[in-house]
Amino acid sequence: MASKFPPKLVQASNILFKNGSTYYKQMVKQNKHHVQEPPTIEKCQTLAKQLFYTLCYEAFGKEVGHFKNAIKSKEELNVENAGVECFAWFCGGEITGRGFTFTGYYV
Repeated sequence: MASKFPPKLVQASNILFKNGSTYYKQMVKQNKHHVQEPPTIEKCQTLAKQLFYTLCYEAFGKEVGHFKNAIKSKEELNVENAGVECFAWFCGGEITGRGFTFTGYYV
């Protein structure tokens, strides 16, 4: 009976079926230093906060870069764009001042 799947797909799935378990075990062994022991709720919350602040820091850096580019190209800067920038910085400052809690209506 002919397979309805392309031959390369069948070949790849056969290789994965034969070697997938070995590859997975090897990958887990190589990356064991990334696993946090013991897996507690406090450790999970700490990692979640670290991830959140890391992402906020990266987003802040991108926003500052965008602001620098906007200042360099002053001919593209109009009142509407400047107003949106000011409002975004105001909202960010308010959220930061409240300890990154979201309250009120900023939509």
